[in-house]
Amino acid sequence: MTNTERMPPISAEAMTPDQRLAASEIAAGRRGELSGPFVPAIRSPEFMRRLQRLGEYLRYDAALPPALREMVILLTARSHRQSYEWSVHEPIARRAGLSPAIIAALEADRRPGDMSPDETLVFEFFGELQATHDVSDATYAAAVERFGEQGVIDMVGLIGYYGTLALIMNATRVRRE
Repeated sequence: MTNTERMPPISAEAMTPDQRLAASEIAAGRRGELSGPFVPAIRSPEFMRRLQRLGEYLRYDAALPPALREMVILLTARSHRQSYEWSVHEPIARRAGLSPAIIAALEADRRPGDMSPDETLVFEFFGELQATHDVSDATYAAAVERFGEQGVIDMVGLIGYYGTLALIMNATRVRRE
């Protein structure tokens, strides 16, 4: 297997007018540039626009606290063996307050010790959903009680969204700059 990117960046001159517009929209937003999964996604400008809008909400404004959002992102990156997403979000997770010990355990694909009750709940919810594509009644009820229905939906959205990004990057072999 080669590590050659299958959909490398397209120069502005080679982009279609719709691609240029979509690229300028993403660069003008919180992301500030067209990078990572959005490099291949620009091949479908409307898909990329919609994907980016969903991601902007989930990454910055979802109902979970920032450290828990980042924990979900790292869990998803690890489950998809997605090094680009991991390398982007690992320092963000640290700044958001996720402990270095938890980050190290997740990176090693181990269950972290010394998790808070909220971190444990996120870890359990994620693990059940990934392993069985379902969540037990007990885990679901605990998540709704702690994070509310919006928090549960946002957590599932984070898992799905970052899973989508991972699959895009894995299929197109996006490399970290």
